[in-house]
Amino acid sequence: MTHKEYDIQCPGLPLAIYREIAAHLLQVEGVETELLPQEAKHFDYSLSQIGWLRLRHPQDLPTADQSRIDQILSFYAQRYGDWIARSDAESTPSST
Repeated sequence: MTHKEYDIQCPGLPLAIYREIAAHLLQVEGVETELLPQEAKHFDYSLSQIGWLRLRHPQDLPTADQSRIDQILSFYAQRYGDWIARSDAESTPSST
């Protein structure tokens, strides 16, 4: 079985909220999550302790389950800001 894996972040999102999101996503059958640590080279109090939320699920995830993932992520995006995919963040020039 092939899997789809991707990393997303919402800058400034607190650790507790990342954990809450991961717990909600784990309720979708076949979904695995991992919280990846912050990779900033310099301390910045406004940054979350979490750098990325990694999602992994079967490539052929049923449409209803994919829709549920989208609903969960959308719920938090409406409250805390848009999700950024790692590929999008890496292609954006740094402002440091």
